[in-house]
Amino acid sequence: MAIAACFFTASIPNNTNPKLINLRSFNPSSSLHLHLRLPLPPLSSPLRHQHNNHRLPLFIPCSSGGDGGINHHPPPSGGGGGDNSDDNSHNGDGDSAEDKNRGEAMVVLAEAKRSLESFPKDLAAAIQAGKIPGSVVSRFLELEESRFFGWLMQFDGFRERLLADDLFFAKVGMECFVGMFTKTAAEYERRRENFFNELEVVFADVVMAIIADFMLVYLPAPTVSLRPPLAGNAGSFAKFLHNCPDNAFQVALAGTSYSLLQRLGAIARNGAKLFAVGTASSLVGTAVTNALINARKAVDKSATGEVENVPVLSTSVAYGVYMAVSSNLRYQILAGVIEQRILEPMLHQHKIMLSALSFAVRTGNTFLGSLLWVDYARMIGIQKAQEEHKELTD
Repeated sequence: MAIAACFFTASIPNNTNPKLINLRSFNPSSSLHLHLRLPLPPLSSPLRHQHNNHRLPLFIPCSSGGDGGINHHPPPSGGGGGDNSDDNSHNGDGDSAEDKNRGEAMVVLAEAKRSLESFPKDLAAAIQAGKIPGSVVSRFLELEESRFFGWLMQFDGFRERLLADDLFFAKVGMECFVGMFTKTAAEYERRRENFFNELEVVFADVVMAIIADFMLVYLPAPTVSLRPPLAGNAGSFAKFLHNCPDNAFQVALAGTSYSLLQRLGAIARNGAKLFAVGTASSLVGTAVTNALINARKAVDKSATGEVENVPVLSTSVAYGVYMAVSSNLRYQILAGVIEQRILEPMLHQHKIMLSALSFAVRTGNTFLGSLLWVDYARMIGIQKAQEEHKELTD
């Protein structure tokens, strides 16, 4: 019976060469040792023990009180009880989601009679890894048919955003072309009769806004992440930021999930980028404004005491902070919540109505942002109303 139990409980590796294997059976209740030499056919198994004599000694307790398996050594991957997210990437729901995505994508490719070699390398790698569903592959094929969008899809940043939202470029146009008018209207709403007296400051605000509008749409836009993983020697903080979504509120694709910390990291990462964008655009805007002020003073001597140069450094830093906080949060919510989670599911089949509502919402957000900037600039003292300026100069 002890010998029979050994055959039923032993787990023999399958990838050993057709060598003789020394099978040792030990019964704790007896000092008798059985030595069996069995020829095994070549099979495959992940548990392979290399020895110089090409023999695999198996120590199998054959008493009925044993554990019935080889549990005396840790698995090759090591580390039980820790975070096994990497080891479990082929198990559970993640595996089924990846397989489903890969299967859907391959069906789309077969119907379109396309091969993976005809796709960009990052997209082909994502398809093979099961990171994107068939709907994203279908959207790529549709966008590729357009000469303009096909050209834009050559750029990684546009490709990731257009695959997540085919109206992304339309939203960029809304911000850039309409932003100038809405921001000017907001400036007039706040300044009223002093609008033309403060025209240089108004111009600076509009220039700063137009330069930053593109980045305000680009950075917080939801994306289909096609970025390859970082190198193994990258720091933990760099890896964390790399794995954060581009929009804190965006919907994750099947087989992908974001933790709360990663979503908060998206806000911080975009905030840092928008701070740099806002500061740089403000430097350009204030430099142009000061040049116009100096030109006006040279032509109109009476304006020398009425118009002051705009403080460059304080205005630029203040605008960078405003972009990192107010603009960042407003555009994250607009793109990730209002558009992707509310408007898109309701009007997915009605692109014209979806574009119109998105246009209205973004126009209102741009106008609100201009109002908030004027109030913020006056609150921290980098801009003063004309009445305050007269009181200080009198």
